[in-house]
This record gives sequence, C-alpha cells and structure tokens, in this order.
Amino acid sequence: MSDGDETPENRLRKELPDEVPVTSSGDGPAREPEEAASNGRRRLVEGLWPPRVTRAQLIVALLLFGLGFGLAVQVASNSDSGNALRGARQEDLVRILDELGDRSQRLEDERQGLEKQRQELENSSDQAEEARKQTVEKERQLGILAGTVAAQGPGITMTIEDTKGAVEADMLLDAIQELRAAGAEAIQVNGVRVVAGTFLTESAGGVSVDGNKINAPYRFKVIGNPQDLEPALNIPGGVVQTLEKEQATVAVERSDKIVVDALREAKRPDYARSSAP
Repeated sequence: MSDGDETPENRLRKELPDEVPVTSSGDGPAREPEEAASNGRRRLVEGLWPPRVTRAQLIVALLLFGLGFGLAVQVASNSDSGNALRGARQEDLVRILDELGDRSQRLEDERQGLEKQRQELENSSDQAEEARKQTVEKERQLGILAGTVAAQGPGITMTIEDTKGAVEADMLLDAIQELRAAGAEAIQVNGVRVVAGTFLTESAGGVSVDGNKINAPYRFKVIGNPQDLEPALNIPGGVVQTLEKEQATVAVERSDKIVVDALREAKRPDYARSSAP
C-alpha cells in the first residue's frame, strides 16, 4: 500500500499505541477487605471473651438479682392470697371477717389498757413529785423553826444599848416572848439562834444565851410581819418602856429583808420518839 492510499482511518491506527493484553495479577486487591473484616471479628471476640467483670459490677448484678427475686416472690404471694380469697366460700369469708374484727377489738382493748397504765404512771409520777416538793418544803419550815436552816424575809432589827449594865437576862427573855407572841418566825440575838428550847441566864458582865455569853449592845434580828412586831414592843408597859426605865436605849428599825443565818446543830431527842407507824 502506497502513501497515497493512506486513509484517515489508517493514519489513526498508526498513531495509536499497540494494544497490551490485560494480565491477571491474582486475587490480592480483592482479598484485602476480607482480611480486614476477619481481623476485626477476631479482635471483637477477644475483647468479649473471657468477660472481664469488676467487683462493683458483680455487686450490682447480685443486688439486681435479689431485688428481682424478692419482687417475684411478693407478686406470687399476693397472687396466691388473692386466688385463695377469690376461691373461698362465703362462710369462709364471713369467718375471716369475724376473726379480723375480733383481732382489731383485742388490739383496741390492749391500746386502751396501755393508755390507762400510762396515765396512771403519769399521775403517780406527778403525785410523787408533788409529795417530794411538799416534803422538802416541810423540812425547810421545820429547819427554820429548829434553827438548822438559815432564813430571810421581812422583819425588824432591835438594838438595845446598856451603858449602865442594868439589862438582865429576864428582860431579854421577855423581849423574846413578846416577839414570839407577835408572830416572829426566826430570831437571832448577837449571833446566837433562838429556838424553842432557848434559855437565858445571868453571866458576869453580860447575859448567856444557851450557854453562849453575849454582851451589850444586844442586837435582835427578827423575821416576821414588821407591822405586828414593832407595835408589840412599843405597847404601854411593854418591852421598850421597861428597858427605858432601866436607862437602856432601844432602837427598832423595820426592813424588807432580814437575814437570820446563825445555825444550831440538830439534836436528837434522848427520850421522845415519833408515834407514827
């Protein structure tokens, strides 16, 4: 074929490169995804087995199991009770209701009994407390009269000045008796407590009260109603006038607070005993 016979198609064939046959390179590219998938499954299996359980997870699992078991038992029990009642006869239901009523009545009676016991105990406790308070108050009053307890309250202070030494024991005893008759509840003379058995005697240069020598001026501290005590001393021919006749000076002062703090030792009687059973 000459150059003149070349057609455009022939020229195009010469310009194209020779065809290269396609050769198979095996299954390499196709097998790579399969190997990757296989490796992924193997790692998943290895991660799941053997299972790794922590102590906290185990405790939670046991608690959940116990809770589920308890709920199942409760549901089953309620179901059995409900089924038993639904299947019971009318006579059985009436008997069950009667038993429940009797039990409720017994519980109510027991509650009322316990309530009554509580009230009795409270009343007994209140009575015991009140008795204790009264006993303490009585002991205090008796202690004041016996001179074993200090006392305070309204009253008077009487001071007798005796510069001539003319005041005798019987004059002071008259003053004490007059004060007692006027309602004196506690008396103290120069630091000596006056009680029911107090006695006064003459002593060299003074007077003895229950064996305790005291000297002028004689100071009486008396607890009682001042409106009764002072007039009793100032009655005509009474204590004040008698002492003034002996040239003694008497001063009486009222006060809202007189403290009688001289104490006497409690003495047990030698012969007298309580007649209470």
